[in-house]
Amino acid sequence: MSWCVPSLDGVNEVFAPVVAAAGTRIAEVFGADRLHSAYLYGSIPRGTSIPGVSDLDLLLALRREPSRADREDADRLGSSLDAAFAQIDGAGVLLFSVGTLLSDLERHDLGWFVACLCTPLLGTDLAPELPRYRPDALLARETNGDLELALAPWRAQAASADSPAERRALSRGVARRIVRTGLTLVMPRWGGWTSDLPQSAEVFGRYYPQRAEQMHQAATVARTASSDPAVLTMLIEDLGPWLAAEYTTVHGHKTPRP
Repeated sequence: MSWCVPSLDGVNEVFAPVVAAAGTRIAEVFGADRLHSAYLYGSIPRGTSIPGVSDLDLLLALRREPSRADREDADRLGSSLDAAFAQIDGAGVLLFSVGTLLSDLERHDLGWFVACLCTPLLGTDLAPELPRYRPDALLARETNGDLELALAPWRAQAASADSPAERRALSRGVARRIVRTGLTLVMPRWGGWTSDLPQSAEVFGRYYPQRAEQMHQAATVARTASSDPAVLTMLIEDLGPWLAAEYTTVHGHKTPRP
């Protein structure tokens, strides 16, 4: 099981130039007036990234609520990094305000994510201002107790996906959400957490062997994506609805957001 936040020391040397460039460009684009801190998450800080396959995952904590201009800057930043480095297949930039990340409402969701699954890259780390977390039912409910809300949008996106590239992008996002939800479903019983997707699928399968094969397939798609419509159907029409219903039965519903 994993309890420690990965450090920059875990970044594979192949990806070190990508991380260095990300830090430089984030500082240039957002500046100290907008940016409080920046974080890496996912396979690159864990040291499990695959050149040409893995993407770059970034989270920025802004001093105020993100504006449309902030989001446009973040999109351009991600696109420029993706275009500049063959080592990565995509770059995503999440934006939140410091106020949101430290709020009571997000204490057991985004707060936990920053404190326990993100690696500080720039600025002052917010983790010391957040609690010491336990892998309990409260944390499970507040992290992924709203999977059912994602099903209808996923179905709409799948129905409108006209190209293999669109299906690949959708399959990767859906699979990641499902695998992470599978892990937090069993997190209290396992007694820990991890952001490693293959390990998450393996842990989940210990408690739900009848769904283990599907979850392992989801973990593969989460890393390499798939343009196969049958894969999307499995994720969105079979594994996803089952997982959402089981999650509600075991942990209840996540606190509604405004």
